[in-house]
Amino acid sequence: MKSAILFILTLAFITAQSQNTHYADYVNPFIGTGGAGHTFPGPVLPFGMVQLSPDTRIDGSWEGCSGYHFSDSVIYGFSHTHLSGTGVSDYGDILIMPTVGEPNLSNKSYSSRFSHTTESASAGYYSVILEDDHVKAELTATTRVGIHRYTFPKTDQANVILDLFHRDKTLRSNIKIIDSVTVIGIRVSEGWAKEQYVSFIMKFSKPFKHKGTTTPFKNNDASSPKKNSDPIQGGFFQFDLRDGTPLIVKVSISQTDMEAAAMNLEAEAPHWDFDKYREDAKKTWEQALSKIEVSSKDKEKLIVFYSALYHCMIHPSVASNVDGRYRGRDLKVHQANGFVPYTVFSLWDTFRALNPLLSIIEKQRTTDFINTFLHQYKEGGRLPVWELSSNETECMIGFHSVSVIADAFAKNIGGFDTLLAYKAMVDASNHQAFSMPAFNSNYYLQVEEESESVSKSLEYAYDNWCISEVAKRLKKPEDYALFTKRAQSYKNLFDKKNGFIRPRKNGNWLSPFEPREVNNHYTEANGWQYTFFVPQDIDGLMRLMGGEKGMEKKLNELFSTSSQTLGREQADITGLIGQYAHGNEPSHHMAYLYNYVGKPGKTQEKIYKILTEFYKNSPDGLIGNEDCGQMSAWYVMSSMGFYQVCPGLPEYTIGSPLFDTVKIHTDGSHTFEIIKKNSAEHFQYIKSFSINDKDSKKLTFSHKQLIAGGKIEFTMQDKEDPLNTLGKTIALRPHTSIQAPALIPTPVINAPLSIFSNSMSISIEKGSPLSVIYYTLNGDLPGKHSKLYTIPFKADSTLTVKAIAYEGKDSSSVSVSKLYKKPNNWKVISTGSYNRQYTAGGNEGIIDGQRGTTNWRSGEWQGYQSQDFECIIDLGEIKPVEAITSGYLQDTRAWILFPKKVDYFVSEDGKNFIPFGSIENGIAPDDYSVQVREFATSDPTKPKARYIKVKATNFGKLPEWHQGKGGDAFIFVDEIGVK
Repeated sequence: MKSAILFILTLAFITAQSQNTHYADYVNPFIGTGGAGHTFPGPVLPFGMVQLSPDTRIDGSWEGCSGYHFSDSVIYGFSHTHLSGTGVSDYGDILIMPTVGEPNLSNKSYSSRFSHTTESASAGYYSVILEDDHVKAELTATTRVGIHRYTFPKTDQANVILDLFHRDKTLRSNIKIIDSVTVIGIRVSEGWAKEQYVSFIMKFSKPFKHKGTTTPFKNNDASSPKKNSDPIQGGFFQFDLRDGTPLIVKVSISQTDMEAAAMNLEAEAPHWDFDKYREDAKKTWEQALSKIEVSSKDKEKLIVFYSALYHCMIHPSVASNVDGRYRGRDLKVHQANGFVPYTVFSLWDTFRALNPLLSIIEKQRTTDFINTFLHQYKEGGRLPVWELSSNETECMIGFHSVSVIADAFAKNIGGFDTLLAYKAMVDASNHQAFSMPAFNSNYYLQVEEESESVSKSLEYAYDNWCISEVAKRLKKPEDYALFTKRAQSYKNLFDKKNGFIRPRKNGNWLSPFEPREVNNHYTEANGWQYTFFVPQDIDGLMRLMGGEKGMEKKLNELFSTSSQTLGREQADITGLIGQYAHGNEPSHHMAYLYNYVGKPGKTQEKIYKILTEFYKNSPDGLIGNEDCGQMSAWYVMSSMGFYQVCPGLPEYTIGSPLFDTVKIHTDGSHTFEIIKKNSAEHFQYIKSFSINDKDSKKLTFSHKQLIAGGKIEFTMQDKEDPLNTLGKTIALRPHTSIQAPALIPTPVINAPLSIFSNSMSISIEKGSPLSVIYYTLNGDLPGKHSKLYTIPFKADSTLTVKAIAYEGKDSSSVSVSKLYKKPNNWKVISTGSYNRQYTAGGNEGIIDGQRGTTNWRSGEWQGYQSQDFECIIDLGEIKPVEAITSGYLQDTRAWILFPKKVDYFVSEDGKNFIPFGSIENGIAPDDYSVQVREFATSDPTKPKARYIKVKATNFGKLPEWHQGKGGDAFIFVDEIGVK
């Protein structure tokens, strides 16, 4: 079946086999619509405001983030906004659907079955047969207008259903019927974007004879409308089409108002010739795609390449009307002067390859992106992190708009206010949320300070380096010194004993540590996948790893170790080669790191394997989420034979060219050509490399060389030549390094436990052999006046250890470790099987006298999933028991729910237990506030007991209203108290 589908798709997209085939003919929009790609197949123009596509999902399921999944067989309609490849659901605005017969506004009724055998898509066009009513639906688009052509069977009951409640929660909506061919309206919705505005005008090619609108109906039942003041859910428009003529529907949208939607329609879609719109859409795509011309005898490679380039040109999306008005970050309407505003900035993903690619082929748009950033900064006080439809979603980590700006500075892409840009970058680094102040003070984050502390520390460090590069260009030496120091923060998390960048807690390393474990200390990754994220100082990381041989060994282990991950299931971690995970962005630069250690053959081997095995001409042809163009941008760049490992440094390193010839049209007058000589259809090594006919032994070339036009020639060979001098010496290899005083690593306070019973030995580890350590035990700030550390010491009481490292006049940040002597001699002698990621430090963690906070990711709670919590505590002697308490946490979004009830029992011998009390939970499971509750009970008779049993009943399966419905709830417990 799969091969049959692929054959049909190939016929649909490759209509010409000659050398004159247009590049747009190679686009297969179905690539990525299956598996984990999360793309959509419907028409969109390059960076268009409208993404018109079929919706096969009405919920926010992970697979259906784009609204469409190739595994589905039912279409609910065609909506006008979609996200390409995200991991969170949104959009799906202004859905319309053709039906025949009596109109029904229930999506269960107006939806239709369909088959992929009657479905086709190409650049700017989509069509399908809706089987239930035998309607042929065809779609095309302009930048701001979606254009539909519906061919009905001959009938006087041809309907167009309009649904404004599709997918996201509708906050406000309205429809106004202007005349028999014109409908206007607005939808304000809440999803990933908390307040998203879409106004629209809908025009029909012939008058409707009947119409109707409805307020919300319960459970999609049109017979149960709510009060008349409620938002309008939708409507129907019925036509007499017994003459068999197709119905054309034009839907123009705007993020500002209905008048603007009408203006957009008049400017972009004045006529009714559907085929002309389709032809124009294809021409627009042809012009955009021809910015990069590749040639190959292998048609499949051309399909994959141009489909990838197509996916690179969907987001960011135009956000302004034809008159330049747009909705700003303050949700007010503004006028853009001299630039085009955009939206959908998935910057954690796209700063790595998409934005560098667009800086080459879309220089003006890059300027517009940055001007959009700066206007959002003026309107909302911050540069975007993950902006969607004028809303900051606060999704993902870092503040990578500074990367895009720094890269533009480095590549001399102007057209924006450089001083304002620098001020915005500095303000982004000093944002008061997400523990940035703690990072800026300590030069790393600990797990108790912030979730995903390792990943955030590393990405904050890179972003600060980006700012330092701009500070250097603007001749701000004090700022440069500050930001380069922050940029070295990764050194505080590098453990030289095992060679990994790992979490720290309470001044110590977090233990136990397993680099394959996916947990709350990394962002969609683990220790393997983040240890190599130091793009700004690869030379510095290499030194920590023991030099070139040490880094090469670590890279070999990365690509050869077991691909099994441990800990949390993470759908984004796909495309594994060892622990390299190409399906998610943190790994994307790693195969190129072999170039940095003088092993270009290994880079070439890995890049070729990824290019040819993880990108296919099939619905599941993307190994992970498309992520707004990043997954495809990696392919486009790498298949041409180069990659920018460190955005902000205008240099490319070579990989494994896939095509015989590549022509990159950087602007109207310059072309950069890449030629692959002596090529074969199998993997080959690079024998030699020349730039503008001059032989080069370097593994790099500059952005300046590329943008000026010229030629690169790769000569290939089947076997690697051990005498090849390409990249052999240090001077010939790529480098990133920080030319500033070295950061002095913060000492590690090695205490076996943070809670101890009698006494324990404490040692202090220095990160540099040149460091001298001073420390205090009373909580005072240490300095050179404090005690010099020479040998381990003992702790036999509660204390706070603070340590600092000095090298000459320079010092590290202060390491702090709070150590508590246990307030009792109790023991936990029996407990259930808690989740490895949520241990509270082990069995004793629930009786150590330290209650966990609402920041449950810091590791102070014990977590039990799909099971009740039960434990027995030995008090050490028989005592009268007056009261028993135990604490629990609820974070419904994270699947953590209060227990249904908690039962307490007491016993003198540990075998025969009698009830002491029972407490029912009174907090609703759909109370989404993160909260802690103490379940307490008492007995005035004070029965004597040595053993306490606590049993908390798990909530069970998550209910239908929960996003994780059907999943198993957690119980989070910490601190059992006995009076």
